[in-house]
Amino acid sequence: MNRNTSVVSGVRVAHPEATVEDIEDARAESTAALLDALGAQGGVEEAYALQTCNRVEAYVVTNDPETGRRALDAVGLGDHPAAVDSGHEESLRHLMRVAAGIESLVLGEDQILGQVRRAYETAVDSGDIGPVLEEGVTKAIHVGERARTETAINEGVVSLGSAAVHLADSELDLANASALVIGAGEMGSLAAKAFDAAGVENVVVANRTPERAEWVLADLDAPGRAVDLDALPRALSDADVVVAATGSDDPVVTPAVADDAGETFYVDLGQPRDVAPTVAEDAGAAVYDLDDLEDVTDETRERRASAAVAVESIVDEELDHLLSQYKRKRADAVIAQMYESAERTKDREVATALSRLDAASDGGIGDAEREVVESLADALVSQLLAAPTRSLREAAGEDDWETIATAIRLFDPDVDGVDPAFGDGVESPRFAAAESEND
Repeated sequence: MNRNTSVVSGVRVAHPEATVEDIEDARAESTAALLDALGAQGGVEEAYALQTCNRVEAYVVTNDPETGRRALDAVGLGDHPAAVDSGHEESLRHLMRVAAGIESLVLGEDQILGQVRRAYETAVDSGDIGPVLEEGVTKAIHVGERARTETAINEGVVSLGSAAVHLADSELDLANASALVIGAGEMGSLAAKAFDAAGVENVVVANRTPERAEWVLADLDAPGRAVDLDALPRALSDADVVVAATGSDDPVVTPAVADDAGETFYVDLGQPRDVAPTVAEDAGAAVYDLDDLEDVTDETRERRASAAVAVESIVDEELDHLLSQYKRKRADAVIAQMYESAERTKDREVATALSRLDAASDGGIGDAEREVVESLADALVSQLLAAPTRSLREAAGEDDWETIATAIRLFDPDVDGVDPAFGDGVESPRFAAAESEND
């Protein structure tokens, strides 16, 4: 019987290592579908997946890293050209950094924390979360909350997309506005999220491929719809504020396209321009470009970079707590196994002793005598195991898993090897390997 402690294995196709096209290619039909695929792999005990417009990530809990890697490969993520693998400790740290906003395109952005929460709820509803990821993901959410309440990581605006919305908010009542985002790339996605956070009435995302626009909308709470660029004239006529951020070589908003737009506030983030300069000649059009946004971003970019240092300290602190928590539980499991083995031996020997005493005594011994013998046996077990219990807990705290493995073998010689409990599941050697090296 293998009593290995389960470990987390992770893989991600995400910003900044992956392009938008890589992420699109790696995306599953839904987070629930990805969880189903992971759960169907042999040896997977738990699973968690996160899909946003900037990342596709999956984590599994298995008895050993090799099984976890095979499961992630089997669903098409582990062998993706842009994939980044992570072992146990690195996976837990990365999840905390994601929830804190350190891994986001916009440092400290708030939307990712809600996305981590929703992905957790999806995994809970599907029955894929178990004790290991329950603690790991909820700890990541806690780190995200601490980062935003204890530091300035999410104060101000730092991306061009959020700066564009900030500029619009200074001129318009966005709470009653209809927003149009042209382009579903990174910049357009950030603008859509910023509109959502500003409380607009609705968001329309226009893109050459409406499917990508749908992915952007999936991350928002505000009502919205996706359209292709052919629908721009109608979308512009309904919009109060427009952020344009495409990769087009030519303007996508021309006087002809914007003929029926009426009073519209434009922020053009395109390089080259997405909004033709002649659109500004319309009396109802207010057009701003990249030069108008520099002052909005400079101050908060520096502020968030400074706050990120404090967030990293929070991540380090909480990761230490989490790993210690896992280690205590692993040590407690070994201690429980030790006590179970001792109890079996005690019960057997007490029964033998009482039987002999009964045979040696006329009429057998009484209840009082039996109680004395049983109390003596209980006291001996407690005293004999007190020192090993302390040693095992200290060994867990010091990552001395060979001592714990030795203890398991002493009490269960048939155990077939013990992996390091919740250290880095990829790099740490198996105890079986360690034994062969020492032979």
